[in-house]
Amino acid sequence: MELKLTSPKVWVFYEAVDFRKAIDGLSEIVHQHMEGNLHEDVFIFYNRARDKVKVLAWHGNGFVLLYKRLEQGKFTFSTNRSGYSMIDEKQLSWLLAGLDWGKMSSWKTLTFDDYC
Repeated sequence: MELKLTSPKVWVFYEAVDFRKAIDGLSEIVHQHMEGNLHEDVFIFYNRARDKVKVLAWHGNGFVLLYKRLEQGKFTFSTNRSGYSMIDEKQLSWLLAGLDWGKMSSWKTLTFDDYC
């Protein structure tokens, strides 16, 4: 069985989370502080050291909690933000790869009309 998480909305929570929290604790954060739908959206949380992320999502008949730890470096999150915001699937992919997804999002795609 293939595990494929798709969602119209991916939310990032911009405050470090106690990583002892599991599905119930992270769901409570969503209920108290976020506007997303637990049964439709995907939610991203990070720890204080920013070297771990948890991804919470609904999959068919239950919750899935994914956990990723970087062996080197830190995940890039805007530390001067508070609350939460929505990102797209491409930004999520960059985030999980450990890339600076905020900077990459602002890059413009180059197009060329003439090759000389």
